[in-house]
Amino acid sequence: MRSLRIRQAPPGRPADRRRWPRSRRAAIVIAAVAVAAVAAFLVADGGSGAGDPRPLTTDEASRLAITRFRNYQAQGRAVTITVPSTAGGLTVTGSVDYRRKLGYGVLHGTGRDKSSDGLIQWTPTSVHVRPMTDAPAHAPASPPRSGWYDRPLLSSGSALDTSLSIALGLGGDRPDNAELLPQNGAAWWGREQVDGRWMDVMTGPSSPDRSGTAGNVRYWIGSDGTMYRVRVSVGSQPEPVVIDFDTHKYVPGKQVPGTTPTR
Repeated sequence: MRSLRIRQAPPGRPADRRRWPRSRRAAIVIAAVAVAAVAAFLVADGGSGAGDPRPLTTDEASRLAITRFRNYQAQGRAVTITVPSTAGGLTVTGSVDYRRKLGYGVLHGTGRDKSSDGLIQWTPTSVHVRPMTDAPAHAPASPPRSGWYDRPLLSSGSALDTSLSIALGLGGDRPDNAELLPQNGAAWWGREQVDGRWMDVMTGPSSPDRSGTAGNVRYWIGSDGTMYRVRVSVGSQPEPVVIDFDTHKYVPGKQVPGTTPTR
């Protein structure tokens, strides 16, 4: 993703305001940075909203620009990932370490049999699952040493894997460029409450290589730029993927025995 080019500054912008080396990833939809490998699944999110969208204010653009960096600064966040499916949904309750690009939690089926239930750990390239007939509500702090099955993380054909990729990409080691977000279609949609907190609902900008994608990803962001919810419509699934943060206590995940950490 570091090889993607950002959009050229509009004519007349002073040369000393160009910050190309620092903002090379800024024009990408914030969560699209996470899901570029699975971008073919993303469709416009019609979703709820408080009213008609409008351009971001300077303050709103600044908060949207730092929201992924806030997750990185925190090192990790507790997450609940709700994955839709025509056969019944899946829910991952766990944590994401944004420094190590490592997710870990417990997977439960909803409205379906429990054949998918168990522990799950994932990186940008791999998924490790440990089936359990009676999966706990929360994953143990230390993954069991045996019983794991490994597979590549799929870049197509799996709503679950797409959701895992999105979750991993919601952290970045630097802020995005706040000036470029409104230029590329980021917008404010209103204010809503999540778990008793009032926050702004914003949509991200278009990806430079996929026009018309502004609004594909929706964020619920607090007054300090903290991300509390993200919603993305994925492929032909009937409902959007929803990632909620701070739904339980964050516990840093340990690597599944015998696997290699991602740096």
